[in-house]
Amino acid sequence: MHTLAPQEVSLNGEASKSIRIGMFVCLGGFVFGYDAVVISGVTEAVTVRFGLSDWQLGWIVSIPTLTAMFASLAVGVLSDVFGRRPLLMLVTLLYVCSAILSVTANGFADLVIARGIGGLAFSSLVLAPLYLAEISPSSFRGRIVSMNQLAIVLGLSAAYFGNLLIQRLSHVDTGWIVELGIRDHAWRWMFAMELVPASLWLVLVALAVPESPRWLVLHGRLAAARQIMARLYPSERVEALLDRVRASGGATGTGRRIAWTAFLSRPVIAALGVGLIVAVAQQISGVNAIYFYAPVVFQQSGVGVDAAFAQATLLGSTNVVFTLVAMGLIDRLGRKPLLLGGLAGAGMSLAVVAWGFSQAGYVLQADAVAALPEAVRAHELTGLINRDFPNDVTYKAALVDVLGPRLFSAHEAELIGAAISVPASLILAGILCFVASFAVSLGPVMWVVLSEIFPNHIRGACIALLAFVNGATSFGVQLAFPVQLVTLGVATTFAFYAVAAFLFFGLVFFFLPETRGRTLEQAG
Repeated sequence: MHTLAPQEVSLNGEASKSIRIGMFVCLGGFVFGYDAVVISGVTEAVTVRFGLSDWQLGWIVSIPTLTAMFASLAVGVLSDVFGRRPLLMLVTLLYVCSAILSVTANGFADLVIARGIGGLAFSSLVLAPLYLAEISPSSFRGRIVSMNQLAIVLGLSAAYFGNLLIQRLSHVDTGWIVELGIRDHAWRWMFAMELVPASLWLVLVALAVPESPRWLVLHGRLAAARQIMARLYPSERVEALLDRVRASGGATGTGRRIAWTAFLSRPVIAALGVGLIVAVAQQISGVNAIYFYAPVVFQQSGVGVDAAFAQATLLGSTNVVFTLVAMGLIDRLGRKPLLLGGLAGAGMSLAVVAWGFSQAGYVLQADAVAALPEAVRAHELTGLINRDFPNDVTYKAALVDVLGPRLFSAHEAELIGAAISVPASLILAGILCFVASFAVSLGPVMWVVLSEIFPNHIRGACIALLAFVNGATSFGVQLAFPVQLVTLGVATTFAFYAVAAFLFFGLVFFFLPETRGRTLEQAG
């Protein structure tokens, strides 16, 4: 076990300075959280508006993750060459551009382009933890890096509540609501609300965020690094910290390049292997399928559109609470115990959800058909009345045959609610327990671990590589989810996620080392 250097044991004053700067950087996490999850409120509207197929919907939801994969792969290397701050500035501009284009989109291609540009900005997921780790005292690093995850879940929660607000306003006939187009174009307003935090972040990064002092040291800019470190640490400690950073990676001046042989050493290969496990584990259990399709997921239990939007806000609230718990525990319990506890909780919660949906029955009664919206053309459902469908796959297929895919998509929630018998409260509890398990572990801990296990001079490139893998896993989950619901059914889909969580519990148990309390130079 590594012992903390005496000068790094009690750093409350220094931590407050790092937190102040970190808060400005973490607003990008809020913007990311909002941008990533706002799509959950518009999926049904754009599916009907543009006549999207299941695959097209999957592309619109997942395309940001696809472009983020390549942006994240590049941004680590670019930030190692040009600096952390210039890349942060570029990311802020991309978020603003993506929001504007999403609001004005007029078709499938427009939305794919707009969301794809937003995905390029998702590279902030690499930049923010990298930057935060490099300005943080070691004994507080877990909590400071976790601030970004807290900002992300606050953004997620804001998106869910914002979507719910717009959804409810769209049912109101008040003059100003009609005049602003909220009633007829609610989904555009959901996208538009992102412009407020995105524009604010652009201003704060431009005015209040300095360059990473560790990056400056490694590029030979000692005077600039000394000046920034003096803002973060007591003056008597600055020279010692500069010496430590120089000793860990050397400073060869600006334009310093990374030799590929640096990635071939046994310690770096081992660290990449550990990082690969953690990066895949975070996404393979389906968290982004639940986040990005939240109303769709809840509609599968028959609660209806408005209730599904309301239940989605519970995801955001649960996320915030348990991310705060994680921030309080990560530097006390360590990284590995939180990951193991979270994966175990995720696996058990997902198993409960899968079991709950496996118990669902689908029988369409005559009185339920009579209560359906007139647009569904209830008389065409006569042949389905009192038929006992064994699962959601066969029931939905029968409805599509009768109504056609577009009409079915427009009224899927009502049609499911009219026939389903399911332990909905158990399913809701299982999903919320899964979110809590993720928020207290995989959400914040992955980025902390990745920021700690690599040497200074290749940290950005290694984190970018693993962010690519993390994004590829997330992309596959998001793209496939609508098709999985149609072909495999909701119970089988969640059972797959549960098995994946238990599998990665074993991998983390056997291979992940503990990095709590080490300086970046020791951990890397």
